[in-house]
Amino acid sequence: MLWDVLPSGPQPGGAPLNVAVHLHQFGLVSQLISRVGHDDLGTQLVAFVEGKGLSTHYVQRGETHPTGVVEANVGDRNEVVYKIVQPVAWDYIQYEPALGALVEATDAFVFGSLAARSPTTRETLYRLLPAAPFKVFDVNLRAPHYSRDVVTYLLRQANLVKMNHHELTEIMGWFGGSPAEETALRWLAEHFQLQAVCVTKGADGAVLWTGQQLYHSASPSVTVQDTIGSGDAFLAALLKGWLADQAPAECLAFACAAGSLVATYQGATPAVSLPQVEALLAVHQ
Repeated sequence: MLWDVLPSGPQPGGAPLNVAVHLHQFGLVSQLISRVGHDDLGTQLVAFVEGKGLSTHYVQRGETHPTGVVEANVGDRNEVVYKIVQPVAWDYIQYEPALGALVEATDAFVFGSLAARSPTTRETLYRLLPAAPFKVFDVNLRAPHYSRDVVTYLLRQANLVKMNHHELTEIMGWFGGSPAEETALRWLAEHFQLQAVCVTKGADGAVLWTGQQLYHSASPSVTVQDTIGSGDAFLAALLKGWLADQAPAECLAFACAAGSLVATYQGATPAVSLPQVEALLAVHQ
């Protein structure tokens, strides 16, 4: 939960915040676990989240570290480069019994590797994982803020994993495996006992391995403003379908449409709706 500093000015961001906002916009109840500083940026970020209709009950306020900031380079609209400031407030999310109770009561607990870069938040995440009935690992490798050991541990905890094609190549390289989609996704699912593995490929769509089958979906052709938040909207849409027990092919197609729709706007959390996603998907199909 942080500020993306763009050439056009700062915008609220961070993958967990983006996913939570899009889940809410798609009609699901979502809660954020994070931490901001006792500073103007923190106050503004909390106000933004509440303005989007989400609760900030589980967003901690810290005295010693500032609210998170990321410098985003969008010179290439299709490939954003991030410089993530460290240390910041979300590196120090404290475990509280209320967090464990919250996670235990959820349908899905979404987490990423970036939260595990610091010992304090990593310990909190590790304590929460056993309580979650369904764990969704949104990989988000951001050098130098991850290690092979931590990512491997998180893969072992997950039920559903989402990554992009660059991350698939890197992770399979760790294990000496083929990055070929069907081979790699089958191996990851079997090796880490995953219910599903999803890989996004930008304008080339996405693939999903589940139930011993590989599903493909193209992305609707759109005019891209920037891709910030597209993967987060994709994941929110995928989870909406998954939690409603929709067919995998339908989940994937809907998720690709959601990611494409958000790419037509600037910023990570534009106000998009289910009818807009469905309209784009209908035109594409």
